[in-house]
Amino acid sequence: MPMAADDIVAAITQALPGAEVEMRDLAGDNDHWAAKVTAPQFAGKSRVQQHKMVYDALGGRMGGELHALQLTTQAPN
Repeated sequence: MPMAADDIVAAITQALPGAEVEMRDLAGDNDHWAAKVTAPQFAGKSRVQQHKMVYDALGGRMGGELHALQLTTQAPN
């Protein structure tokens, strides 16, 4: 069963308090997502570190319950 957008947002915001998450369904199947995550915890971190923080927030769901996630991350301005 695919992972719903609300569940993805909840997992990310629970792990990264204050994060803003924008979700977009890329294929209309609730299984291929694009997420833009803006979080204060990203300040001073490389893109690789930022993406790892999001993947850690999702636990072991990537590749299983969450099939595909196009990820854009940034620290707030």
